[in-house]
This record gives sequence, structure tokens and C-alpha cells, in this order.
Amino acid sequence: MANTLIVVLGPTGVGKSDTAVKLACHFGSEIISADSRQFYREMTIGTAVPPDSCLSLVKHHFIKFLSLKDYYSSSLFERDVLRLLPTLFEKNSRVIMAGGSGMYIDAVINGIDDIPDTDPAIRYKFNRLYREEGLESLRVLLKLYDPDYYSKVDLKNHKRIIRALEICETTGRPYSAFLTKRKAERDFDILRIGLIRERELLYEMINQRVDNMISQGLEEEARNLFNMKNHNALKCVGYSEFFGFFEGRITRDEAVRLIKRNSRRYAKRQITWWAKDKDIKWFDPESIPEIIRYVEENT
Repeated sequence: MANTLIVVLGPTGVGKSDTAVKLACHFGSEIISADSRQFYREMTIGTAVPPDSCLSLVKHHFIKFLSLKDYYSSSLFERDVLRLLPTLFEKNSRVIMAGGSGMYIDAVINGIDDIPDTDPAIRYKFNRLYREEGLESLRVLLKLYDPDYYSKVDLKNHKRIIRALEICETTGRPYSAFLTKRKAERDFDILRIGLIRERELLYEMINQRVDNMISQGLEEEARNLFNMKNHNALKCVGYSEFFGFFEGRITRDEAVRLIKRNSRRYAKRQITWWAKDKDIKWFDPESIPEIIRYVEENT
């Protein structure tokens, strides 16, 4: 039997963690987490880290192994997963990777372009320009430095624009010149399993999950992290809304409403991200026997 990485993916709140544990228990496998927000030790409730009962039942990798102060990226995740997989495949020819972070999953499946590191001072310069002059100044520079990438990038996403400008200034070459999109060769098979529910049911489950997070202490967790709010890992749904409440810009009720709304929007973006991947076989998360049969027939 060929070594196979079974990738369980899908939108937030759909049930990836539970499904991955059930599959891991059936196949005697271990789980690689591909949820980039679960990497950080300081974040638990707002990132929906699997409960201790699941973590003790099946060994998970890449959960709470970093500090918010640590730098990490999809390219480093690709490197670390590829280093770990041979050890896991020695134990079992099937390994499960589960999560919703599309860029991190894509890095492991397809590889990532070899983009050079940049000087933090350059990043700071462009972030300061964004704070002082706004998004339009970044757009003007990008159009000048790299018109090809300018025509493709989401011009509302300042982080992606700044990233491109960093590379342009560091290397003296357009950022688009590094985006070769050459698919990496892997010495293992990859089976993609997508989880999806009917849209209204998914949104209802997301709303309920937010209510559960609130009752578990999400507000207190966010308050304890408020003095670290400038770290990129905390600029995400569940924390940034509460930070707005702590700063007096919105009410608590509005913060909760926005967490639910932004979680639903994030789920929609995730679904759109994977819709173009024709190698994904989609299942309802409740169809565990059907998923198991599909894995057994294709590995």
C-alpha cells in the first residue's frame, strides 16, 4: 500500500476535527493539524482547539507548539510537515492532515514558490506608509513596481500588497517573477476529502459555536491577550472584534454579532477557495462510513 496523506478540509465549523479523529481511530493514524490559528499556545477557545479528550485519544501534531511572538509561515509549515511525514509513514501508511487554512494545506500538497526572506525594516516601512497614507499609496507603488501582480491581487488586501512590495524592494525584481506555480513532486499519494453542509445549517452551526465559545470564556481569553493585539496571529475573527469592544469602539453585543457574521463570511471564502479544486471529493461530515469506504478504495 502506497503512503498516503489524507487531507480533511472544509469551512470553519463544519466538523473537521471530529471527522479527523474518527478516521484516525479507525485507521490507527495520527493527525497533522493544518489550522494555522491552533499553532499558538496562547490561543485556545477562539481557535477551537480540540478538547483534551480528542488530543489524548489521537496524537496531534502542530497544535499549540508556537508562541504568538514566534514567526511562522506556510513555507515553514511545508518544511516541517515534510520532515515529519517519513516518521509517521513508518508507523502507518495512512496519515491524516486536517484543517481549514488553505494556504498551509496548499503548501504541503503543491509546494510553495521559493520566495526570499525580507528585511523586517522594509516591512515596517511599508506598514508605516499604510498607517500614515492609506491603501492608495501602496497601490500606486505596486502598480509602478509590479504591474502584472497589480492586475491580479486583491487591491483591498493591504497585507498581500505589502508582501509584494517587500519582495520588490528586497530583490529588485517584480514579485510576480517568483510566482512560478510549479507543482512540487511528492513521494507520497494525496487524497483530498472535503466536508460540507447545507449553507443554512452550516451558518446555524457557526452561530452556535460562537455562543459556545462565549460561554467557555472567549471574552476573558481575548482580554488576556489584548496587550499583544498587534501580533498578526491575533488579527483574526473572534479576537479583533473583542479588541474593538475593549477599546470602546463597539458594544459587547455588537462584538458578538460581528464574530458570528465574520465567521460566516470566512466560511464562505474557504468554500470559494476550494471550489476550483476538482481533486476534492465532498462529503457530509455525518457520512463517516461512506468516507471510510472511499479512503479504503482509494489508498
